[in-house]
Amino acid sequence: MPALRRSIALSLVTAGALAAGAVGYGGYQLESALRASNGTVAVGGTSAGTEPARWGGGRYAGDSGAWDSDGWWGAGSDGTGAGGSGTDGSGTGSSGTGSPGTGSPGTATAAGTTTEATARQLRGVVDIVTTVDYGQSQAAGTGIVLTSGGEVLTNNHVVDGATTITVTVLSTGRSYVATVVGTSPTNDLAVLRLRGASGLTTAPMGTSSSVAVGDAVTGVGNAGNDPGTAAASGTVTALDQQVTASDGDGTSETVTGLIRTSAPIQSGDSGGPLLDSAGKVIGIDTAAETSGYAGQTVAGYAIPIDHALDVATAILSGTDNATYHQGLPAFLGVQTGGSGAYAGSTAAGVPVVGVVTGSAAERAGLQAGDTITRVSGTAVSSQTELTGVLARRSPGDRVVVSWVNSSGVAHHATVTLGSGPAD
Repeated sequence: MPALRRSIALSLVTAGALAAGAVGYGGYQLESALRASNGTVAVGGTSAGTEPARWGGGRYAGDSGAWDSDGWWGAGSDGTGAGGSGTDGSGTGSSGTGSPGTGSPGTATAAGTTTEATARQLRGVVDIVTTVDYGQSQAAGTGIVLTSGGEVLTNNHVVDGATTITVTVLSTGRSYVATVVGTSPTNDLAVLRLRGASGLTTAPMGTSSSVAVGDAVTGVGNAGNDPGTAAASGTVTALDQQVTASDGDGTSETVTGLIRTSAPIQSGDSGGPLLDSAGKVIGIDTAAETSGYAGQTVAGYAIPIDHALDVATAILSGTDNATYHQGLPAFLGVQTGGSGAYAGSTAAGVPVVGVVTGSAAERAGLQAGDTITRVSGTAVSSQTELTGVLARRSPGDRVVVSWVNSSGVAHHATVTLGSGPAD
């Protein structure tokens, strides 16, 4: 079972606070921050530019998933996929059963190919570009049009942490500002609404119930946020796959029921359609497994479209609970630093290491060096506890925040929570 590492939910951003300790990297990186020791990565948006800090939940920027991937040496007992040989290796055979080679590692690649998407494949497909964490970086991904009025389905990790979202309909080239209708972090899905959109061509929906191993498929998406749109072809290699995903603080989640393919899905393709041979959408591209040495895709993973549409229906119907979140979360506007004392304070609580300009926290007078001790009477001693308290609130709610400054002086203020980045 591949182990996925990603920020399923930026807990402190989504719950009304900003987490500390995240570091940004220049160049295009995996926006969703998925990387694992077995080479499995997410293929969500790509994040561009050099950023001094990510105002996220302690997530990391990925590096195309180029960690060592067990069993992907070119020659030897594990072989490469179908038993390819290393540069100098002597092992061959359909299952890589030859003796271990002594040459350079071989390169494992997906069996599929990548071409430019056709006009037919672009029906109902959109590019998504977001500003992440109050301008700290940008991210890019893909989505599909659900309704002619502008509802769009994508992966949650494509918009996770977004403060602005721009969506371009690829069949027309027209761009729209998008708002978040709702998200389901545990299902890694989100629904957006395009402002002022009408008469859009919707994606041609198929069904995932009849998908079988060996079926020809094509993943369409905003690979690398490069010009044009990629169409990655391959075949279904397994059904009902399960992967384990963990965020930056070690909390793990299991994503089940995925379709595994040989299509060479890339970063930026997340949220895009997985098409069958008839051009119908049978899945939402979500993750990829890469070779540890060359960083090339060896397997793609997609959420079956039947399940994805059930989640979208729940979001659009207004369901709001632990699984489905409506709109944007409440937002306090502090960057926090774990738990315990900070900058000389001996108070138990959640240290503040930064405050967002114009936020409720700034208006209350909170500053770096303060330690938050209570919210509306509930004691908080860790980021997780602060997240939990604020997650039960909505934008516009008034709460009393108690804190101690670096000199040990206690303060209290009533604040009105704002709307935070998408979760």
